[in-house]
Amino acid sequence: MHSDATLDMRLTILALTLNEIDGVRVILPRIDRAWYDQLIVVDGGSTDGTIEWCREHGYEVHVQRRRGIRFAYLEVLEKISGDVVLTLSPDGNCDPQWIPALADRVKQGYDLVIGSRYKADAKSDDDDILTGFGNWLFTRTVNVLHGGSYTDCMVIYRAFRRDLIWQLDLDQDESYELAERLFGTIISWEPLMSVRASRRKMRVDEIAVGEPARIGGQRKLQLFRWGAAYYFQFWHEALYGRKAASERAPVPAKIKELETGD
Repeated sequence: MHSDATLDMRLTILALTLNEIDGVRVILPRIDRAWYDQLIVVDGGSTDGTIEWCREHGYEVHVQRRRGIRFAYLEVLEKISGDVVLTLSPDGNCDPQWIPALADRVKQGYDLVIGSRYKADAKSDDDDILTGFGNWLFTRTVNVLHGGSYTDCMVIYRAFRRDLIWQLDLDQDESYELAERLFGTIISWEPLMSVRASRRKMRVDEIAVGEPARIGGQRKLQLFRWGAAYYFQFWHEALYGRKAASERAPVPAKIKELETGD
């Protein structure tokens, strides 16, 4: 499934933060710098010292211009230099020990590898009854509507080929705007990535990683608005979504410069 070329793929880690000073102090030092080629802290406008601490400790930081999780990703697309992208939240929920395993599975030939909170004996120490049921319901719905075999389609902790962003049209505003307008919120791309990866027959794998409790800070989850918007997306994709991967898959200019040496 893999070649020497895929094993040499570079890894970019995107660490999403918003007032997570307690978490970043613990989690970021646990991410071995030998594991990655690039790490970008993408911050939503922290006021608790998160930005300053990260910069003082040598981490590249991008502060969002627009609020909302998907804009965190979209604003740094041209900065990503890796062939493989790994996303996590350094709030304690994503145990960094699994980074090499997740990235290696992509380098072995998978398009998307999810760090599942529920596979096999894995469990979440951060779920309550409502979020646990919601994650089960959403994952079950995606599997039924879109032919998936997920145990966790929602989680941020995942690694994927950089080109998947364009092949699944995750960079397109039209992929999100209808759901966002209907429910008055800004959503992220993880659930839609799971849906479209399944519909478009991408190679998907999961690793049982569990979910430790968060370290300090406050949960940012907009439970009902996000839940409604994502559930709408699932059905909208079932009714109107394409089953073929996009062939446009453009590579941003800055990445082309890195790859060509211009």
